[in-house]
Amino acid sequence: MILSIQNLRKQFKDIIAVNDLNWDIEGGKIFGIIGPNGAGKTTTIKVILDILKPTSGNIFLDGKERTNNFLNMCGYLPEERGLYKKSRVKDVLRYFARLKNIDYTEANKKTKYWLEQFSISKYAGKRIEELSKGNQQKVQFISAIIHNPKILILDEPFTGFDPVNQELIQGYMTEFVDDGNILILSTHMMEIAERLCDDILLIDHGKKILSGSLNKLKYELAEDTFKIVYDGEYEYIQSNKFVVAAIKKKDHTIIKLDKNIDPSEFLKSVIDKIKISEFSTSVPSLSKIFIRSVKGD
Repeated sequence: MILSIQNLRKQFKDIIAVNDLNWDIEGGKIFGIIGPNGAGKTTTIKVILDILKPTSGNIFLDGKERTNNFLNMCGYLPEERGLYKKSRVKDVLRYFARLKNIDYTEANKKTKYWLEQFSISKYAGKRIEELSKGNQQKVQFISAIIHNPKILILDEPFTGFDPVNQELIQGYMTEFVDDGNILILSTHMMEIAERLCDDILLIDHGKKILSGSLNKLKYELAEDTFKIVYDGEYEYIQSNKFVVAAIKKKDHTIIKLDKNIDPSEFLKSVIDKIKISEFSTSVPSLSKIFIRSVKGD
């Protein structure tokens, strides 16, 4: 299953919120849409889900244009949560299931099943407003998955969850993509995106800054930076003619080499002076990639 976004653009009067985005999302992977506040992440999601109409561009699933059935295949957890606070939990969940063309009997079964999975069965008859914020979040999440979607879009899904329930959500996400489904995760929590995402799209002011395999991007952006573990004097490393910068850590040193120098040349120049036990590419974290790319460093 492949979701293709082609030349997607959304303009509000003089503001271009989504600017000619192109990318493919494969099933069986977690795809992260990341970017600073106001980058256009939520607008992009709303256009994909037909909540907002695109100014131009097309959306295809397995090479075919998006249809009404596409929307029934989707589950959506919005960043701004919204439940019917005066309604009972079981009624709200049955309602969301029925919106996706699930009959009443099956909707009732699914409601009971998911309430059990999230350990909130005892609240089935309670009004939403009577639940804690965390349990309201659980109900909101269940409403997005109760119809067994094939495409799941989660906008800041971990807001309001403690570490235990974050782990529960992450476990479901892993199972979801293991079945070959499409999962889009939008978040500003870089450590979670780095841990969970296979591919990413980084956008800023509606434009694509980076996209592709996260692991591949990290290695491509290492930029002649290396980790070196050795026995010897730090000053010798720091003063080496091939070293542009060096940062001494507790048990290793990070060095940046002249971009015109092959790392083997550096190693030849120090091999007689220090004993090296490790020399490897220093891969930047997603947070560093994010900051560097948005600032344009």
